[in-house]
Amino acid sequence: MHLLPLPVRRLAAWCAVVLLVSGVGYVGIRLCAELRTAVTPVLLALLGTALLRPLYRRLVEVGVPRSLSAGLTCVAVVAVVGGAVYIVVAALIDSGDQIVAALRSAARGVAEHFGAAGTSLDDLASNAKELLTKFGGTAASNVISGVSVVGESIAMAVLALLLVFFFLRDSHRAVGALRSVAPRGTGDTLEAMARRAFRAVEGFMRGTTFIAFIDAVCITVGLLVLDVPGAVGLGALVFVGAYIPYLGAFLSGAVAVLVALADRGFVIALWALGVVLAVQVLEGHVLQPMIQSRTVQMHPAVVMVTITAGASVAGILGMLLAVPVTAAAFGVLHELRTRYGVSAPDPAAEGPSAEDSTGFEDSTGSEDS
Repeated sequence: MHLLPLPVRRLAAWCAVVLLVSGVGYVGIRLCAELRTAVTPVLLALLGTALLRPLYRRLVEVGVPRSLSAGLTCVAVVAVVGGAVYIVVAALIDSGDQIVAALRSAARGVAEHFGAAGTSLDDLASNAKELLTKFGGTAASNVISGVSVVGESIAMAVLALLLVFFFLRDSHRAVGALRSVAPRGTGDTLEAMARRAFRAVEGFMRGTTFIAFIDAVCITVGLLVLDVPGAVGLGALVFVGAYIPYLGAFLSGAVAVLVALADRGFVIALWALGVVLAVQVLEGHVLQPMIQSRTVQMHPAVVMVTITAGASVAGILGMLLAVPVTAAAFGVLHELRTRYGVSAPDPAAEGPSAEDSTGFEDSTGSEDS
């Protein structure tokens, strides 16, 4: 190796690191895919814990025992999530026929101007219920063959809820458990990385939920003012789609504009498009910087690639989990760069740099306090 020039040796070292990391990542992804029934509830429980931890801490601070605080938090999340699901499903059921009919009308209008492309849209809208029926038939055949998708989903949801309870109740023991499995001398670094990753996921979940709520309310109000049919159902789609950054907002906004075009005409459709664009501008230039400014920021291109990779691995669930998992990974990388990313060696600096010590204190002291 010493016979090779220094740039070649560096390139070889980086190639070896990239291959090693890629191999480990591939094996990890394959294991997660094979063990998805166990891995998915754990990931969902971590996201739920990150979102519900402030409520749990508030209950503990007022003197409620930890077990009771965790139980009350889980009951609250069941009530809130159950109520939200009921509202969304009821809204979609009540306005589903209107939305499908409006989409069919819009597809016919597009077909008159764009020919074959519009005809394909019309066929898709016309056969929407048939497609759903076929999907239900496929699910039923899976149940008959012994693979119950609904039962598996319910089991994973129950397991995730139980894990949320234990994660909340025993959160004060997490640091000790993490340090007990850390190799000698790496406890501080591992703890700081875990705190940074959890804080990134926590900020992402809180910020995304708040932004999704604001987007859904603003677009629903705008569609109600414009008298667009199925406004509440379209707002529910906006709220759910907000958890898939960029792509979800685009799809839900496009559906709202098409429904407005079909039922209210071209002018109202332009107004609906203006409402959707105004909400997206508000989100991108005001809400995102204000609400998620303290979390890990990712470039839109990275987010899109991450969503695509998540969809290829685990479908819709992968799209939902891809961004928070990537945010946690970015948090870990940021912590490692803060601790070890020294631009140039300084022989005069014998001890740890101020940046290293500050990063450690920021990632631990605030949580401990």
